[in-house]
Amino acid sequence: MIRNVLRFILAGFYFIAGVIHVANPAPFLTIMPGWVPFPDDVVMLTGIAELLGAIGLVQGFSLPLRRAAAIGLALYAICVFPANINHFILDMAKPDHGLGLGYHVPRMFAQPLVVWLALWVGGVTDWPFRARPR
Repeated sequence: MIRNVLRFILAGFYFIAGVIHVANPAPFLTIMPGWVPFPDDVVMLTGIAELLGAIGLVQGFSLPLRRAAAIGLALYAICVFPANINHFILDMAKPDHGLGLGYHVPRMFAQPLVVWLALWVGGVTDWPFRARPR
């Protein structure tokens, strides 16, 4: 039950983030590392990936599709980590420290949790809740 509830919550967050990426890409462009080619396209594609991943995560007719969406969202969270680090660095360099450590430090620690959560709610892993063999 808790896995399904968290699956829908995570999908909701990804869906909302996807809509925001597509509808208003400007804030995401400001945190994009300079080495990323075609930043406008990357932001649009990340929004589409979030939307499709969220839909795949909540659909109820194909467990393999749900697992694929979960793996895709986990990989997505890993791939956007450089932008999150860049955002942290850019904010801390501002005189007012932007969103501050109270936002960025938990976000940095939450990123691996989001990777695991996508895999867990998508049924890719049971760790650490799997029964241990005796």
